[in-house]
Amino acid sequence: MADTRLFFLVTILLGITVCMSYSLSSYAVTYYGYGHFHFLYRELFASCCGILLMWGLSYFHIDKYLFSFGLALLLVSLSIIVILPFLPDSYATSAGGAKRWLRLPHISLAPLEFFKIGYITFIAWSFSRKFEKGDKLSFVEQLFIVIPHLFVFLLISIIISTLQNDLGQIILLAIVFIILLMCAGGRFSLFTMALGVVSIMGTILIVISPHRIKRVREWWINIESIIHSYSPNFSLLGDSLDIGGQVQNATYAFHHGGYFGVGIGESLVKLGYLGEVHTDMVLAGISEELGIFGLGACVCLFFLILFRIFKIAYRLQTNFYHLFCIGIASLLGFSFIINAFGETGIIPIKGMAVPFLSYGGSNLISSCIAIGLVLSLSKRVDWIKQ
Repeated sequence: MADTRLFFLVTILLGITVCMSYSLSSYAVTYYGYGHFHFLYRELFASCCGILLMWGLSYFHIDKYLFSFGLALLLVSLSIIVILPFLPDSYATSAGGAKRWLRLPHISLAPLEFFKIGYITFIAWSFSRKFEKGDKLSFVEQLFIVIPHLFVFLLISIIISTLQNDLGQIILLAIVFIILLMCAGGRFSLFTMALGVVSIMGTILIVISPHRIKRVREWWINIESIIHSYSPNFSLLGDSLDIGGQVQNATYAFHHGGYFGVGIGESLVKLGYLGEVHTDMVLAGISEELGIFGLGACVCLFFLILFRIFKIAYRLQTNFYHLFCIGIASLLGFSFIINAFGETGIIPIKGMAVPFLSYGGSNLISSCIAIGLVLSLSKRVDWIKQ
């Protein structure tokens, strides 16, 4: 039997998402001239599709089709990413200086969201085979295993950074790659090597991109504003740049909401002060309307979902399935952490959706597909005996 608790936890979180998408999108509805229930209908439709996908995939014949399904997602989504820049605007939607969505009748899909599930499936399958002997392999033997994977990751990073202009997703995939490497049995020295390669590559991608440098400078100015309250003479960049308003407004939302929030529909930052409040900045919007306790309830639900996935992962006997579940949990968990740290100013802000909470069909459906596959794997766990 599949893990029904995991299914219902995700369903509850999707119900909250539908309500908050309607409440937080009121300014966007007015600004773009949409119908009053435009975002509500679309998010409700995506959530219903996601629930049906989770339920359907929980009956998936996992032993026969997991790798084939993941590989198909990987190849199809990567092919779409490659051809998107060459499609006319009527078939591709642009954002952040790149074409990221494929337009279909009445819906748009972001292929990168589905690519991540395929990539995790491939890496989990490959590591489960290559690291089968675990600690018995010497450092040199493990190095020869990892180098081809690093070249593949480098190629994928070039494609994503060039065609999608999305460094955040590269960082996310790098984190998942390193976690899977360690869980598969890789030595700590391999971890430091992989981390060094990824750090150098990330630094290069930041330095060669003016808009990424600008984001880092804006983030540092916010850090300086905090340090300035304790040391008025401290300054590295001077006063020539404007302080990043997004983080300041998000911080105001967290403060203004207090413990119990200002109430559903009563948010101030959503009235044009905080862009994309129902998508990338959803945690700030939830905090203002539902308060710290409301946000805390959402966070607890989310981490209970991660707990159930890790519980399934560590009770699976097959290494491939074990690594796949860890990869999915890492993908969801670090997507949340990167977004939360960006909204609170801990790291430079990055437009990354919060799984199950941010408005957006592609991220929601891809996350539900991932959960559906985990539910299918959970049937291999004897919950009564364990």
